[in-house]
Amino acid sequence: MAAIGAAPLRYNWIVGEIESIYNLPLPELIFRAQTVHRVYHSPDEVQGCALLSIKTGACPEDCAYCPQSARYPTGVTLRSLMTVEETLATAAKARRQGATRFCMGAAWRNVPDGADFQRILEMVRGVRALGMEACCTLGMLHQEQAEALAAAGLTAYNHNLDTSPEFYGAIITTRTYQDRLDTLAWVRRAGIAVCCGGIIGMGEGRQDRYRLLEQLARQRPHPESVPINLLVRVEGTPLATQPMVDPFEMVRMIATARILMPASMVRLSAGRLSLSEETQALCLLAGANSLFIGARLLTTSNPEIGHDRLFLDKLGMRLRSRPEADAERTPQSETRIGELANDATW
Repeated sequence: MAAIGAAPLRYNWIVGEIESIYNLPLPELIFRAQTVHRVYHSPDEVQGCALLSIKTGACPEDCAYCPQSARYPTGVTLRSLMTVEETLATAAKARRQGATRFCMGAAWRNVPDGADFQRILEMVRGVRALGMEACCTLGMLHQEQAEALAAAGLTAYNHNLDTSPEFYGAIITTRTYQDRLDTLAWVRRAGIAVCCGGIIGMGEGRQDRYRLLEQLARQRPHPESVPINLLVRVEGTPLATQPMVDPFEMVRMIATARILMPASMVRLSAGRLSLSEETQALCLLAGANSLFIGARLLTTSNPEIGHDRLFLDKLGMRLRSRPEADAERTPQSETRIGELANDATW
């Protein structure tokens, strides 16, 4: 084992190491993930996040999983950009329900300049004035837009890699993997926290999951927020008939992400309605420390807040009551992670 304090976090993970971790016997994998989790995070609380579709449908992209693509007959009701007042009213309701992070998503390929972008900036300022973290997912950005969002107080920008570089072309052809990496670079340079994860259950193999995790864990710094999504199969999309992935794959993805990126918020995101309470509990035990609360995630269904409160009560867990969770670290974090990350048996 390396000396205490050496290399607090690792950014040079390789696929072989990730594969070895991912395929550990499940009790051992969860034990290691929970051990790391407790260094950086409270084991009995999760952050509540809310996600609102502020502009819905008519997206020109061809993401095979997405009901908002204009290319697929999914029956999604089109909606132009919401007003600032509507958005902030929804954010205030989410805060009353226990959310400390409010995420706003718009079905665009590129963030438009002009009046719509100015409205987005006003939304961000309003959410921050409510005392909440503000996150946006709006498509591809350029440098000036990223800097303007940072100046407005945006906490984080979500731009998922979705899957491995190798499998990506089977899911999306209208933008490249490098396009996504470029947007993440603009976000990071502007000083905005990065929210970046992926989706499982799209027909990818385990090797693709290892490669996605490698892409995330080799970012320096790691994404402050790592959402792990389970495909929601929507009629009309090319992936509507995709077989259900083994739920234990979600547990393994979350546990491995926790080990590779100890300080990050790992978010149990889309697809929870397909998981039993027992599987969701395993995901939390494996290191997930954030849930999306509220009945809708953009255009798909999500557990009701009342259900989630009862679920957390059963586990003796609670929603985090304070915002800015991503910036918080425990005093022993750097030292202990130095030990764990350098353990040769990992």
